[in-house]
Amino acid sequence: MIWRIVSAMLVVWLLGFVLFAVTLPRPLENGVSDVVIVPTGGAGRIERGLEVIDRGYARELFVSGVDPEVRAEEFAEQFDVSAQEMDCCVTLGFDAVDTRSNAREAANWLEQRGVRSVRLVTSDWHMPRVYAEFRSVIPSEITIVQDATVGSPSLSTLFLEYHKFLASRIAYYTGL
Repeated sequence: MIWRIVSAMLVVWLLGFVLFAVTLPRPLENGVSDVVIVPTGGAGRIERGLEVIDRGYARELFVSGVDPEVRAEEFAEQFDVSAQEMDCCVTLGFDAVDTRSNAREAANWLEQRGVRSVRLVTSDWHMPRVYAEFRSVIPSEITIVQDATVGSPSLSTLFLEYHKFLASRIAYYTGL
């Protein structure tokens, strides 16, 4: 009897991993949101967030989890952002250190803005966990759309991220 339960759990786990790996979100080609939020950490994320602003798909960009030693001028230089665009449209958040705190930092930033829609930009393999963390702290009346940057994650990266996603969901549903 125990072997059947273990076997069934193994099959569910394996099917979940396959589903996770083959249903990664894609880039959002159009659509307008009030703001775009980018958690730091992966190649192309910030560039995509800036592209969203430049195309007029959102009016403000919030970058969560910026290293506290990074100055706004350094950020602007690295990503070729004008002083005018930094002043009007880009906010750097320095308080987050992981995905869960990215969500809390962004939720705090959103509270002050009267936002109705958010475009969330992160790596395709990272999006399921990021979206779940953000959805758990951002009010349900705020729409969150997923705009994933396409990556080429290794099997080990996907495997690790799948388990982080599972752990985050267990923590959420158990109140940990």
